[in-house]
Amino acid sequence: MATSSSFTAVFFSSAFAACFAEVCTIPLDTAKVRLQLQRKAPLPLPPAAAAATAAAAGGTLATIMCIAREEGVAALWKGVIPGLHRQFLYGGLRISLYEPVKAFFVGGAVVGDVSLLSKILAALTTGVIAIVVANPTDLVKVRLQADGKANTVKRSYSGALNAYATIIRQEGIGALWTGLGPNVARNAIINAAELASYDQFKQMFLKLPGFTDNVFTHLLAGLGAGFFAVCIGSPVDVVKSRMMGDSMYKSTLDCFAKTLKNDGPCAFYKGFIANFCRIGSWNVIMFLTLEQVRRFFL
Repeated sequence: MATSSSFTAVFFSSAFAACFAEVCTIPLDTAKVRLQLQRKAPLPLPPAAAAATAAAAGGTLATIMCIAREEGVAALWKGVIPGLHRQFLYGGLRISLYEPVKAFFVGGAVVGDVSLLSKILAALTTGVIAIVVANPTDLVKVRLQADGKANTVKRSYSGALNAYATIIRQEGIGALWTGLGPNVARNAIINAAELASYDQFKQMFLKLPGFTDNVFTHLLAGLGAGFFAVCIGSPVDVVKSRMMGDSMYKSTLDCFAKTLKNDGPCAFYKGFIANFCRIGSWNVIMFLTLEQVRRFFL
């Protein structure tokens, strides 16, 4: 992933790759959020809630089909506008800062192989910086994706800009950073899993006979990065989605405790398949796009 190109050029190429991957995979992300927000509920359930619960029990595909049937196909792209806002800021910053921060941790210009620890520290750092800036976009994205679900608060935002304005007017500007704690944890961990593992996998593959710096190598490294990211980041991702999508939780620990008590430990891996399909495909698309854009423009 090393590059000597300017920060601005790397930022915009990274932002473009992240936004392109977001558009391609956001239906899976919407299904993941709905699955993560699904809680055990007392019987009998209202018809809409019963349908949502049945869809969740059926898994990712059933959830996607239920959303399309009950709310229209366009509902699968709910949150795409703040999603693009998020990826432009978060994706652009976390990737463009990665090489400079990695150089800082190794004490100078990156020459030759870099230790896995330095890669992890660099990715953790850039993940934290990027999500502190981008948290408002993440909040609006989750709320738009959750809106319309039977067992969450019905907010009925007309769009992304209306959501930003309504949150500031009704809850205060600080509310845009709701869920920052689990979001920082989630994105630092997932960023470390994605960037550090992609960097490590690519370095490892390029040392093997027959592997070159081509699309196939990027695809394998991207899949490996996505798998690690989901396995490591799912619990904090569930807590983040629940805190942003439902106002019943007082804090990160309260959300974690209530989820564990009410839904059991398996709840922290709700939407795992959707999450892996989403993050695995997202990483493949993003890294393939990024590598090609860098080669073409940089």
